[in-house]
Amino acid sequence: MAALRRGRKTLLPPVCRAFAGRRCQLAPERGAERRDAAPRRVSGVSRFCPPRKSCYDWIGPPDKYSNLRPVHFYIPENESPLEQKLRELRQETQEWNQQFWANQNLTFSKEKKEFIHSRLKAEGLGLRTESGQKATLNAEEMAGFYKEFLSKNFQKHMCYNREWYKRNFAITFFMGKVALERIRNKLRPKQKSSN
Repeated sequence: MAALRRGRKTLLPPVCRAFAGRRCQLAPERGAERRDAAPRRVSGVSRFCPPRKSCYDWIGPPDKYSNLRPVHFYIPENESPLEQKLRELRQETQEWNQQFWANQNLTFSKEKKEFIHSRLKAEGLGLRTESGQKATLNAEEMAGFYKEFLSKNFQKHMCYNREWYKRNFAITFFMGKVALERIRNKLRPKQKSSN
C-alpha cells in the first residue's frame, strides 16, 4: 500500500502540471478585464473580489438568496479559444444555477410564510406567541407543506435536472478537450528539440 502511495505521489505532480496551464500571472491591464468577465451578480451575492495577481479560481461567500457560493474565474494571460469557451460555459452555468436557486428559494420562503400564516389563522392563533416569540407549526404540519411544494414543483425540478446534466456533460467534454490541448502543447517543444 505504501508503494502505491509513493508511486502515486511521483506520478501526480507531472500530471497536475500538464493540466495546470501556462504562466500563472495576470498582466496589470488584465485585472479590469477579469473583473468585467465575472458573472453578472444576482442581488445578494457578495462583492468579494480575489487579489489581482491570483492565478486560481476563487470561491466567494454564499449568496444570501441562492445559498450557492459564487466562483470568480481566473483568466490566464495566454488563454486559448478552447479555454475561453470552457470558462465562459462554466460562468454561464454558474449564473444560470445561481438564478434558478435564488428564484426557487424565494418562492419557497414566500409560500412557506403564506402557509404558516394561513394555518395559524385557521387555528385562531396570531403570528406571535404570548411570550412574544414567533409562532411556528409542528413538524407534522410542515411535512404537508413540504410534500405539496415538492409535488407542485416536480416538473420544474425535472427540467432543471435535465439541463444541469446537459451542462455538466458539456463542461466535462470541454475540460477533456482543454486537457488534451495542454498536453499536446507541452509535448510539442520536446519533439522539436529532439529533431
